[in-house]
Amino acid sequence: MSAATDSPGRTRYIGQGLPRPGAKRLLAGRGRYTDDVVLPRMLHAAFLRSPYAHARLGAIETADAAAMPGVHAVLTGADFAKICTPWTGTLSHFKGMRSAPQMPLPANKVVWAGQPVVMVVAESRAEAEDALELIGIDFEELEPVVGLDAARAPDAPRIDADTADNVLFRTRIEAGETARAFTGARSVEVDLRFGRHTAVTMEPRSLVADYDPAEERLTVHQSTQTPYQFQDIYARHFRLSEARVRVIAPDVGGSFGMKLHLYHEDMAVVGASLLLKRPVKFTADRMEAFASDIHARDHRVRARLAFDGDGRMRAIEVDDVTGVGPFSAYPRTSAVEGNQVVRLIGAPYRLSDYRADLTVLAQNKVQMSQYRAVGHPIACAVTERLVDLVAGELGLDPFEIRRRNYVTDDMYPHKTPSGYTFEKLSLAVCLDRLHELMDYPALRAEQAALREKGIHRGIGIATYVEITNPTPAFYGVGGAHISAQDGCVVKLTPAGDVACAISITEQGQGSEAIVGQIVAEGVGLDRDRVRVLTGDTETTPSGGATWACRGAGIGGETALQAARKLKARILEIAAAILQAEAGSLDIREGAVTDADGSPRMTLTEVANLAYYRSDLLPPGVSPALTVAHHFAPRGYPFAFTNGIHGSLVEVDTETGLVRILKHWVVEDCGRVINPLLVDEQIRGGVVQGLGAAFFEECRYSETGQLLNGSMTDYLVPMACEMPDIVIRHVETPTKDTELGAKGCGEAGTAASSGAALNAVNDALLPFGAAISQLPMTPERILRALGMI
Repeated sequence: MSAATDSPGRTRYIGQGLPRPGAKRLLAGRGRYTDDVVLPRMLHAAFLRSPYAHARLGAIETADAAAMPGVHAVLTGADFAKICTPWTGTLSHFKGMRSAPQMPLPANKVVWAGQPVVMVVAESRAEAEDALELIGIDFEELEPVVGLDAARAPDAPRIDADTADNVLFRTRIEAGETARAFTGARSVEVDLRFGRHTAVTMEPRSLVADYDPAEERLTVHQSTQTPYQFQDIYARHFRLSEARVRVIAPDVGGSFGMKLHLYHEDMAVVGASLLLKRPVKFTADRMEAFASDIHARDHRVRARLAFDGDGRMRAIEVDDVTGVGPFSAYPRTSAVEGNQVVRLIGAPYRLSDYRADLTVLAQNKVQMSQYRAVGHPIACAVTERLVDLVAGELGLDPFEIRRRNYVTDDMYPHKTPSGYTFEKLSLAVCLDRLHELMDYPALRAEQAALREKGIHRGIGIATYVEITNPTPAFYGVGGAHISAQDGCVVKLTPAGDVACAISITEQGQGSEAIVGQIVAEGVGLDRDRVRVLTGDTETTPSGGATWACRGAGIGGETALQAARKLKARILEIAAAILQAEAGSLDIREGAVTDADGSPRMTLTEVANLAYYRSDLLPPGVSPALTVAHHFAPRGYPFAFTNGIHGSLVEVDTETGLVRILKHWVVEDCGRVINPLLVDEQIRGGVVQGLGAAFFEECRYSETGQLLNGSMTDYLVPMACEMPDIVIRHVETPTKDTELGAKGCGEAGTAASSGAALNAVNDALLPFGAAISQLPMTPERILRALGMI
């Protein structure tokens, strides 16, 4: 495998654009996903789901279904109440947050259309689904709470009858004196709405639970990002010994945050296996995914920005109202997205006066929670729309208004009014790089010329700041059993290869690839001789796994330090054999060498001696060739990446259709480990962000019915709709780690919709029109133009 080589002959893999080792296996159809798992005596589950968004449960008739061929059990909420303890999606550091306790299946009431109510377990999925047809349920329909305004109305029906209102969480952030800052200042304001959308992963949610009563062991094969999180949940809520619970995440076909959360079906499948003492499988079909996977981005944000005549920003005030479904997701809560919205608005800019109010509401819709770039696209779009409006008021160029207001290099470390501390960003460098990359003056000249011909193009830019590498300050302080550390065990095998077991996980983003590169360079051997193992609580050390762009920044640092420990161990053994000082030796290209690079012995020879002839080692020299390392960030509470997007669109003012012509990204994720994979992550993120900007929206009726819950009606961006995406990198490594990586998984999504929003409004500028709702559908654009 090709890699760079420095002058002393050491092979360098960090920073090289190498392909993912498992890509060919997956392309050849040799992946092993959860649904591929087939176990002896395995049964299959199907769920009868509520047709109502809000209803009381009456009698449930199951006898006819239980008598169907192949059916082993028909289970209701009462069956699981005997073996499972309830869970509640709250965190103690979100003061005053509340949410109703949840169980695998409801006992008294359903709270969204599509909620699983009864479970059938049968020899096959088809037999289970046939039996569902014979189940009778008496529903007493209740008035649903659907829209944000309806949910917060004083006379709104209560989703949780024991509470005074539908507010799950409310908070205010206040710094400085915004009332004073707005006095005498000019101001602009926005009222932006963001539509719900969902992950639409290639692989739906899937799990196989296998309880072995002989050993009292539970093994769960699950398509998840966080196997250790689910090991803890299953052990605690089913009163099992954690040591006897194993969670295996095989190949995972995409997650985007959707597979972080606990779902009712997960607990029901595990509970059914415990009750029946046989393996039970459930894989959601695509329509079930729309009706039960978490949704994201249901926000209405009103904000205003005060500024001086020279364009200096003085203050921002924000009111964010977000709907999260009938309860808060567990264990990470549904308040995190809104919390990050109000804490990241205005982040790139010099501000001392800031006030933000967040209200998190319950609704009779699918639960809403963390999804790729949690809160970032909302915060970015709100901020950057305000900034563009200021530029328009003053006749300033969008690049110039940002340059005048960015946090400057001499201000770091910089603390925002919302309480986040930035170690070091590269805002001005990224801005200048984007200006050059876009050939911005030429784009403006072309835009003006085309407008004369009745062709309306728009240019939009958006700056983002992204939160990564979270410490225990993110979840641990709130009482959640979600680890902020990662663990890595590396060993030199008797064949002279290196096996690396690490707690971060692989979902197609390249975790295994970058860890292999880091370990190969850290030890000093060819990347092809490193095998990386992930996704199994039995064979990998405990850790936080992969979310919030922490895989490279925390997992990568863990791997680097473990590799260095193993290298030191190898050199200690080699030095004893060669009667040399360990400090005078090195490892290069799989061989122990002198400092000048002259080979002395291969790693295979070292391993053979340690494993098979340890009697040749001097007393006091251990033959151990396995080392472990754990790492958790201890510097800043979070790392922050930054960057800027540019978008070029063309709006057909007669049809409202938008062509996305080109998109640019300049990003700074700290140290780049593999630029090929970083580019892949950013491009994928941009596509998801543009999907939210133009296509994706979960639409509901007034009765709480999801109107477009299938791939026939729900639009996702396809290759033909997507533009060329041009990417450049700036590197500002964090000093909290030796590796210096921060994270890149959410950078593409964070600002693409904000840049697109500004681009469309730039195209509409000659008409005195503006759009303030995402997705920007043709109908909404035509309404903004006053044509319908």
